Amino acid sequence: MSPRLLLYDDAVAREWQPFAATRPIGELLFGTATLRERAEACLGLVCEAHVASTSLRHFEEPDTPPCTITTAEEPCGERVYLSSRFVPDDQIALDFEEPTVLLGQAGPVGAWLPDGEPFPVAALAGLWPSWPRSRVRGTVLGSVWELIASNPGRVIADAHRFPERGVPSGVHRLGIGRVAVSTDSEVEPGVVLDTTGGPVIVDAGARVQAPCRVVGPAYLGTGSVLLGGIVAHTSIGPACRVHGEVRTTVMLGFSNKAHEGYVGHSLVGRWVNLGAMTTNSDLKNTYRTVRADVGSQTIDTGLTKAGCLVGDHVRTGIGTLINTGTLIGAGTSMSGGDLVSGWIPPFSWGAAGAWAEHDIERFIDTAARVMGRRQVALTSRMRRHYRTVFAATAPSRSELER
Repeated sequence: MSPRLLLYDDAVAREWQPFAATRPIGELLFGTATLRERAEACLGLVCEAHVASTSLRHFEEPDTPPCTITTAEEPCGERVYLSSRFVPDDQIALDFEEPTVLLGQAGPVGAWLPDGEPFPVAALAGLWPSWPRSRVRGTVLGSVWELIASNPGRVIADAHRFPERGVPSGVHRLGIGRVAVSTDSEVEPGVVLDTTGGPVIVDAGARVQAPCRVVGPAYLGTGSVLLGGIVAHTSIGPACRVHGEVRTTVMLGFSNKAHEGYVGHSLVGRWVNLGAMTTNSDLKNTYRTVRADVGSQTIDTGLTKAGCLVGDHVRTGIGTLINTGTLIGAGTSMSGGDLVSGWIPPFSWGAAGAWAEHDIERFIDTAARVMGRRQVALTSRMRRHYRTVFAATAPSRSELER
């Protein structure tokens, strides 16, 4: 019998705001696949569950494993636990006879456990038992900002998985890099595919409308549509609608940026709607590294180009301007106008300098309408999930300026 696979969010992953508030980190897109899908491919196993914080216990998405709590998980059968931040490079062999820690270049990234051996909860804080170690090859992502910066290189590394079938008629190709257009996708005549710096991958059911310039490395996910503009060094998940200028950005899926405006060096969650002319800054006037606020903490991203992190179900109004290093919590609805900066707690409502707490039932009603337009139901479990997250994040909204 094959081992059970579980991905765990360790103490570092649980601080990956604003995304960790609403989803397990294994469901972030990196390159052309989610972190979970990468683990599944390298282990040849299907992930059974994400081990995540208690506030995610009701998380649910189509074709996605649920979340569980470590202390409630029974140690039945062989199990593989892998860090959601770990990106394997090779297949991982699991021919062990006793509990074994999987050791990456910088430290433990998981473990194999035999039937009856409980998961050591202290491992979530990096405290592993003195079990035998087995080396595995791969990379541990240190932050969301690192994921964004590393994403173009990951698209290049993934390109071999997508067959090259030639350039569609009337499409202009620059460079000699790979162009992988799925047989059931469409790239209109007049589109420019620039492969000078890397591959351009258009996945199943996706569409690129003219006039549009796609600069590789770039990945367009299943069912997504580019409505025009420039998309460069970017990964776009499933069922997105994108227009304008997007550079070095990751969009998780089911999000709209259907109008002009610039989004750069950013990560955009699921079910986000960016109003017309929504634009973010990704470079300071001083050209120094960008610092970002997360609650009461300020971190140095280590990057001179760092845009914004936009949580799930965020809505921005027309003309919204977003400063470098801004984090916008999930469920936030903002009107355009003044420059938005810093840390915007989840489920906020308003604009810069005038934030209030969003009404959770109003949020749920809107989310259901938005998802229904894409023929995706907001299930009773997901409604419970958002109510749970709303309650768990209430302290972060206690100091909102009213």
